[in-house]
Amino acid sequence: MTKEQYEAQRKALMDSAQELLNSGDLEGCKAKQAEIMDLDSKFEKVGLEQANLNALLNTINRNGLLTPNGLFNATGTTEENKTVVDKLENQKVAQNVTRKNKFATEEYRMAYMDNVLKGTPIPEKYNTDAFTTITEAAAVIPTTIVEEVIREMKTYGQLYARVRKLNVKGGVSFPISSLVPVATWITEGTPSDKQKVDMSTNVSFLYYGLECKIATSLLANEVSLASFETTMVTLITEAMIKAIDLAIVKGTGVASPTGITVDTRVSADQVITLSADDFKTWSGWKKEVFAKIPLSYRAGGTFIMASGTFDGYIDGMVDSTGQPIGRVNYGITDGVQERFGGKEVILVEDDVVADYETAAAGDVVAIYAKLGDYAINSNLQMATYRWLDQDLNQYINKAIMIADGKLLDTNGVLIIKKGE
Repeated sequence: MTKEQYEAQRKALMDSAQELLNSGDLEGCKAKQAEIMDLDSKFEKVGLEQANLNALLNTINRNGLLTPNGLFNATGTTEENKTVVDKLENQKVAQNVTRKNKFATEEYRMAYMDNVLKGTPIPEKYNTDAFTTITEAAAVIPTTIVEEVIREMKTYGQLYARVRKLNVKGGVSFPISSLVPVATWITEGTPSDKQKVDMSTNVSFLYYGLECKIATSLLANEVSLASFETTMVTLITEAMIKAIDLAIVKGTGVASPTGITVDTRVSADQVITLSADDFKTWSGWKKEVFAKIPLSYRAGGTFIMASGTFDGYIDGMVDSTGQPIGRVNYGITDGVQERFGGKEVILVEDDVVADYETAAAGDVVAIYAKLGDYAINSNLQMATYRWLDQDLNQYINKAIMIADGKLLDTNGVLIIKKGE
């Protein structure tokens, strides 16, 4: 069966099913649907077997085991008559060499170190896969360094470690289901209605550059490859962790990710202003905050606040019976674990979420969210520029990573502001 024959038969069956449905013949329509599914299954199996057959034929052809007439090459030199096993083994070795990431080789890593420290140009053979959004003067950061940076960010980035990581094409809409299907009881003759999931709500990601500038003087004393890469990882990780965590909370959405507190899709009902009295008591938090957390978003949700806010106002808070609500658990393996009302508390710097003591009225002082509903989209590739800063009289290396981020689901977010 060819593709054209399949499409013609399927169209005829679809037209017939539609006519039966229009005439009210539901049983006939169901029978036609069964024929369509059977045709689809049959065509899929035919396509799969054809692909397998083509793969076998191509393997033989690539290894010179067929003559121009399509017959097995049983005559010729010893080299021409190598066994299939030998031929395929040689091909496998060649493929493994081709698949090796050239940006992870020691040769490239040494070339990259010389480029950063001395300005030595990267060899031309490594420029074929140049970083696509940067000029030819950029150098792709070795894969070993990038992987270590990402690993460190997942370990030490308080917020980045918990958000969802995506690698989808920029500009592509990410659909979000806005209706949760409901199960209904049925009898033998009354099937439940199919619930259409509304996919009209969506988000899309753009291309924003996150840069980290490193003075060559900070790396000048690193003479070995291992120490150079360790220092690069430390410097890049420290800078990018701070920038990403800050963007997750309060990124403007202009040339940077859209922060949780800035996202216009978070409704006014999800923004809570706590008075000074309510902020200091469990009854105030219970009524104004915890009572407004949707039931389906209570599991896995966390509070985000400044360490001064937790230590000064939350830690030690008790309910009306004297039971502790805000506390610090001292685990054996994970160290200090802050909790509030049974929820994890993530402590951040004051520039991420304002400390309650120094915050002005109307400032955000705490956030409740399921961080898994926030996504960072990045291809996790990095490249560096190198240029001379005329004012400082020193060379600067600027590492750049392309990324964007925003909430995929805003329904579980609560933003707590300081009141009078």
